[in-house]
Amino acid sequence: MENNDNKKPYSFELASSLLALTLILALMYVTQGVLLPVIFSILIAISLYPLARLFEKIRLGKAFAAILAVIVSIAVISGLAWFIVYESIIISKDASAITQKVMAVLESGQKWLETTFGIERTEVVEKLHEQTNKTMENAGSMLSSTFGSIGNILASAILVPLLSFFLLYYRDFFREFFFKAFRSSPQHKVNEVLNKIYNVVQSYLVGLITVMGIVAVLNTLGLMALGIDYAWFFGSLASLLMLLPYIGIAIGSILPALFALAIKDSAWYAVGVIAWFQVVQFLEGNIITPNIVGSKVSINPLMAIIGILLSGMLFGLAGLIIALPLIATLKVIFDANPNMEAIGFLIGEPEKDHLKRNSTQQLLMKWGIVKMPKNNKNIKMDVDVHIENKSSGTSNSKISYTEINESEEIPYKDLSKDEDNEDHK
Repeated sequence: MENNDNKKPYSFELASSLLALTLILALMYVTQGVLLPVIFSILIAISLYPLARLFEKIRLGKAFAAILAVIVSIAVISGLAWFIVYESIIISKDASAITQKVMAVLESGQKWLETTFGIERTEVVEKLHEQTNKTMENAGSMLSSTFGSIGNILASAILVPLLSFFLLYYRDFFREFFFKAFRSSPQHKVNEVLNKIYNVVQSYLVGLITVMGIVAVLNTLGLMALGIDYAWFFGSLASLLMLLPYIGIAIGSILPALFALAIKDSAWYAVGVIAWFQVVQFLEGNIITPNIVGSKVSINPLMAIIGILLSGMLFGLAGLIIALPLIATLKVIFDANPNMEAIGFLIGEPEKDHLKRNSTQQLLMKWGIVKMPKNNKNIKMDVDVHIENKSSGTSNSKISYTEINESEEIPYKDLSKDEDNEDHK
């Protein structure tokens, strides 16, 4: 009896959980300078864990295996950076020819504006001068922010590999920390939640890398078919922009489209580039990613977009990259917490029953709000009688029947109205 009296209402527990979540988000915003490298290090460590385990299985020590896995990741990332820089240098050698093409396109655009809308050349030049002056006024702040960003990038380039190594090397130490921190909870449940977080994030990261490779090949093949130079560079660059969910491929199509507009004689090449990239994005979102990642990262698109926007507000561009792994991790934690289970359900994908034509009726019946009334429609019976005679003189008969209703949908009846009617009687 005392336990029931002291039990707090669900609304109070939910409000406490939401308040704690709000405070955590505020703390994340204040400490984002330190938190972002840690989050990226965790993601890299999770993606490198299978490689570190592989090195450990061939009799390498845990420390050496972790160092070797981090070195492999640095080599891969450095190779991608070298490829982008090298191709950019090659493209810059043709900068003069590209500039002439761009100026010719701008000239034709100016003539089109003048003939169509009556905008004179002097007005366009004045606008350009105005924008140039504004840019020069803000040049100081832009340079300071640029050098600040470069400093942060260099610091992260040193800090993230170091943190990734320690996360791989001390992984069992951190696991025991969670066992101690949640001593009041069943330890097998804590271990299950940790394993589920790892599986969800690792599936997302490995699936993302695989999808990026497939998209890079598709982008390159399309650009080659259109006769666009440097197809591998533009196709790979657009696939790397998939780190920005939902908008990465669309943004990646802008640069090759502009390049095609400057190099080719017809603007239809640029239209073809954008159209092909949209086809690739459709294939990626509806066929490639669902079949590779599957249902392990079950986040519905609506909550994913909202989460990406919120993460972008908190962490900027880096927040767009880490948004989906964070949302998937939060879903696992919410599902394990009874007070936040409803929010975890909201983040997840709808079930098939939620998308049926008569889903509202089934949902109300499931929660006891309405009941199924008696069927006033006619029902036909299709009866089949089968009798087998055996040599011993005994017979075996089978009767099967099928009900055929005149309508599939049966109107439901509100239970609350029935209760009111019974009360009035």
